[in-house]
Amino acid sequence: MNACPCSNEKSYAECCQPYHDKEQKPPTAEKLMRSRYSAFAKGLTTYIRNTFHPDHRGDVNMDEIKAWSDRADWTGLEIVRTEAGGPDDEHGVVEFIAHYKEGKATQHYHEIGTFKKEGEQWYFVDGTRPKQKPVVREAAKVGRNDPCSCGSGKKFKKCCGKKR
Repeated sequence: MNACPCSNEKSYAECCQPYHDKEQKPPTAEKLMRSRYSAFAKGLTTYIRNTFHPDHRGDVNMDEIKAWSDRADWTGLEIVRTEAGGPDDEHGVVEFIAHYKEGKATQHYHEIGTFKKEGEQWYFVDGTRPKQKPVVREAAKVGRNDPCSCGSGKKFKKCCGKKR
């Protein structure tokens, strides 16, 4: 089975290929997102361009999209959540994480995408990166002049916190 790049556990022919070949239109915002990811993986930049909302296509640099599509090894798509975006909706939100490799480095692209349906066609409008959650320490921070937590009796800065 030639698995679909969108990680939907279906073959490409059963999943995203009918959208790429214009045999069908994605019925939901999530299916459009999956088909766009698969288009990135397969280098189908015309499909990517055509699924941008027409009001936003002028903001898109297709050379950058093509370059990213070509240089990345797309390894999977994770749908984090969806809001609306069903067959009877006009708007939808899909939060996703696109996994890929560039060279030897494993990367991910996390975005909250907004979608709009006009007639029977879903379009990608734009996306925003989610805000990073601040790191909250569970334990108290050891200060430089505090006793070292290893139990040596020395100050932290003279023991385990010593710069080598």
